[in-house]
Amino acid sequence: MKTLTAGDTVPDFNLLDQDGNPFNLRKQIGQKMVIYFYPKDDSGVCTKEACAFRDAFEDFKDLGAMVIGINSGSVESHKSFARKNRLPFTLLSDPGNVVLKKFGIKPVLFLTGRETFIVDETGTILHSYRAFLNGASHSEKALEFLS
Repeated sequence: MKTLTAGDTVPDFNLLDQDGNPFNLRKQIGQKMVIYFYPKDDSGVCTKEACAFRDAFEDFKDLGAMVIGINSGSVESHKSFARKNRLPFTLLSDPGNVVLKKFGIKPVLFLTGRETFIVDETGTILHSYRAFLNGASHSEKALEFLS
């Protein structure tokens, strides 16, 4: 599958969040979303990325955008990661990388890819950003685009 880009419709999905609650993407249509895929909870680059989104969380809220992080980690791993780093946004568990594959995100070496998508209120992807080794830049680039 090709990697989704601006103009594509975000695929619907159902996953569990870090508290074990069901999350359905279609129920979020009507608000802007920043959806970022990251390889692994508690790794150095992924922690920097998550903390950059945390530090800018109020700015995203002010712009009307919900922040969602996704990877294949378990609900328990996400809960621990969110608690340890005081993450105020939703982390979704994607066992088997089913949703990651729907977005067409390509692996880098032996790890899953790192990519951020900005989705408008209608469910259309407006922008995407890929920078594997610079996780902290994802929050900055998303804010620049939304501003």
